[in-house]
Amino acid sequence: MPKTASQQKKKSIYGVHPGVLMTQKWVGELKQKTGRSLDEWLRHIKKSGPKEEKDRREWLKKEYGLGTNIVGYLAERAHGKGQELADPDLYLETAERYVDEMFSGAKAKLRPVYNELLKIGFKLGKDVKACPCQTIVPLYRKHVFAQIKPTTRTRIDIGFALGDTKPTGRLIDTGGFAKKDRITHRIPLISIEEIDDEVNHWLKVAYDRDA
Repeated sequence: MPKTASQQKKKSIYGVHPGVLMTQKWVGELKQKTGRSLDEWLRHIKKSGPKEEKDRREWLKKEYGLGTNIVGYLAERAHGKGQELADPDLYLETAERYVDEMFSGAKAKLRPVYNELLKIGFKLGKDVKACPCQTIVPLYRKHVFAQIKPTTRTRIDIGFALGDTKPTGRLIDTGGFAKKDRITHRIPLISIEEIDDEVNHWLKVAYDRDA
């Protein structure tokens, strides 16, 4: 029996970003909370609102008193963008593209370093998931415990959520703890050869801290 298109579709190695599920939830509650469903809001914005996305944000805030996140999402959707932000399947397709674009052009030579870091991250436990954004790939357990970022054309930073841990060796304090950011430390990498026991150690420590 021939396989269906869905059966032929390759399963993504990535997980759905928690923000997508959160957005999906409140989109489902829009009608109850605002009096209009998503489709109704989009039709109304296109018919009665300003043409530019920025102006639409201001108009929605001023005229309807909507919160910043809802305003941003509605304005973006009315502008023909952001469909993946509330659609898990579409997000997973987009996630693959995010990574391909992140490591394209001059940064393509960093892709093997990324692939190796991702492999090590997944080996930490079955509860690890990677949820790409446009410029970083966070690794989640219960929360973000690490992130992979191609910071320059020649360097990837592997970031860690280590709280107020005192940096040693190649570990660099990002100032994140003082700013209450999730990622607090990083190690810069330019080649696979630099992914050593020290990198593996801090990944494991960050993973264990998020148990």
